[in-house]
Amino acid sequence: MTGRDERVVGALVGAHGRTYAEEAGITLRDTPQPLYRLLVLAHLLSARIRGSIAVAAARALHEAGLRDPRRMAGARWQERVDALGRGGYRRYDERTATQLGEAAELLNERWGGDLRRLRREADGDTGELRRLLQEFPGMGPAGADIFLREVQRVWPETSPRLDAKALQGAERLGLPKDPERLLGLAGRTEPAVLAAALVRSAIDKDVAEDSLERAGAR
Repeated sequence: MTGRDERVVGALVGAHGRTYAEEAGITLRDTPQPLYRLLVLAHLLSARIRGSIAVAAARALHEAGLRDPRRMAGARWQERVDALGRGGYRRYDERTATQLGEAAELLNERWGGDLRRLRREADGDTGELRRLLQEFPGMGPAGADIFLREVQRVWPETSPRLDAKALQGAERLGLPKDPERLLGLAGRTEPAVLAAALVRSAIDKDVAEDSLERAGAR
């Protein structure tokens, strides 16, 4: 099955290997602003709402100037609601606007607005990092996992990371659910890119079917 599995992984990554940060226009670096934008994106993606809407809402917040925790905390609640609405994030906009403001205040007060300080507090312990992320209002286990999947591009201690949601995508494609085997099948593909592609397969049946068709594996 190795040949078939390699073709499927290659087709999946080739057609759908784009991180959610990239889709949201975030050039991820280990600096405060892009890390904060990723935190906001992870928060938005963790709700029961289409990923495309969460990405659009993240872009709308950025375009409204709410791109760092100081500006997010200083914005009026209605400003945050309006920006979320422009991104189509209407189902949870009022609650999310409150949570984003509270999370920004916590980040400012406890870690000086810099997620790298949170990282230092975790001291290389990914489990502790995951726990600390969940202290932000609105960031449950799903949001923390999304952040860690994406941030592994710039925080090496979190990589390689293929979590339960990524492995669901592998199962849908008929691929092995062992992370090491999946990474081997992906060759030089970055773990963050592979993880994002597998997650897209998990949450969107069309992605899985398209990848199988491209690989001639249906």
